[in-house]
Amino acid sequence: MFSRQALRTIASRAAASPGSLRSYSATSNLQDRVVVAVGGNALQRRGDRLTIENMLKAAAEMAPTIATLHNEHEVVLCHGNGPQVGELALERSNATFDVLGAESMGQIGYVLAQAMASQGVNACPIICQVVVDAQSDAFKNPTKFVGPVYGSKEAHALGQSLGWVFKPDGEYYRRVVPSPLPEEILQIDAIKTLLESDSKDLVIACGGGGVPVSRVPSCPSTLQGVEAVIDKDMCSSKLAVDLNADGLIVLTDGGGIWKNFGKPDAKEMKLVTPEYLLGTKAGKKFPGSMGPKIEAAIKFVEQSSNPDAWAAIGDLRDAADIMSNGEGTIVRKSNVPGGVVWREAAVVENPDEGD
Repeated sequence: MFSRQALRTIASRAAASPGSLRSYSATSNLQDRVVVAVGGNALQRRGDRLTIENMLKAAAEMAPTIATLHNEHEVVLCHGNGPQVGELALERSNATFDVLGAESMGQIGYVLAQAMASQGVNACPIICQVVVDAQSDAFKNPTKFVGPVYGSKEAHALGQSLGWVFKPDGEYYRRVVPSPLPEEILQIDAIKTLLESDSKDLVIACGGGGVPVSRVPSCPSTLQGVEAVIDKDMCSSKLAVDLNADGLIVLTDGGGIWKNFGKPDAKEMKLVTPEYLLGTKAGKKFPGSMGPKIEAAIKFVEQSSNPDAWAAIGDLRDAADIMSNGEGTIVRKSNVPGGVVWREAAVVENPDEGD
């Protein structure tokens, strides 16, 4: 069972007095507000066909973990959509990614809501529009993986016929699209209203990073869709900051933050500061997978107004141990000797990550 005390210990909040609780606690007996981000590959493990049946099965396996978190804490659930939005793009090559993203959010939100209902939790998925800079440099260098994996010959053929851009993802290739940073979550007030009500519903928001839109310069109140996919970890980080959350949990299918990932001398970080991660350029070798997760964790911890804010990265299957810091990596500003505490070295067989 997850415990509020375990999370407060991780975040070095044991000395906080009851009077330090924020105003939202007046309408909730849950003292920790946590944004939980789950990768799209958690709903489609590598090797499985991307079908609704497999998504429902994966969601059902995930649901008990999310339900336990929801029962213990004030949770907002975010999810990725990389495999799903890429599959939709294959089916409808003429559709734009803002529309495909919205479709994937409805699809995944429904699957997650159905799975949560089996755990006695009513979920409320919200389609969120997220403002981005349409002139961002992200459009010059696509990095966001979408869709299935391909061999090199198939990827080359698709690139030639459809004009798609592909980059290596492990031993395979996947399509990449622009991924601009989120600047404004338009439904943030609706999310806050749900959290601060007496409702026990689980809020599902910013799925797939939200629907990317931009403001028309000549009329800022007018929105237009943008051909991109926002990284769900970066949007989850912004959401956590906007909600003044205590913590951000990024659940993956590949563990925490490692040094020399996949090599014989690989070792995993147990505790680490943003300064150490920035100084060692952790995750920079994996710009389409672990890189955004680390950047999102750093951004939340550094930008949060809460000096004890923390972020956790770890495998979905290890969620219980992540809470006790038995697995995965915790990022926090202070109380980390030397900037990093290492786990016992081990070799990771599968370094691939998914959104």
